[in-house]
Amino acid sequence: MGESRVHSEDIDIDPPSERSLFIFGRDVSTIPCFRNSFLYGISIGMGIGFLAFLKTSRPQLSTHIGFGSFMATTVGYWFPCRYNWSKQKFDTAQLQQALQQQAIYEGTEKEREQQEAKLEHA
Repeated sequence: MGESRVHSEDIDIDPPSERSLFIFGRDVSTIPCFRNSFLYGISIGMGIGFLAFLKTSRPQLSTHIGFGSFMATTVGYWFPCRYNWSKQKFDTAQLQQALQQQAIYEGTEKEREQQEAKLEHA
């Protein structure tokens, strides 16, 4: 009886995702906040459009209301999300620069001077 063993390197458990959407030559999956803002916009737009149709029974008005709420939700979520993302990226860059400077000055006379200056101000 021959035993057939499957090695872990033979199985590709999590293949890389090949699903990408390109709009105007840019991969939208790499744009921060794109996915969440559009998902919220689509779901809220459809929900409000459906509720408007139930209330008014006018398909054209309901479509306009749904699309308007989609646009308002998408834009209303996009700008605060991008602001927070930009702010976090800026803060991360500043922290990274400070850590690099600390690594350069560690154990030198400059570090001792900085520590003495901090103690004098405290």
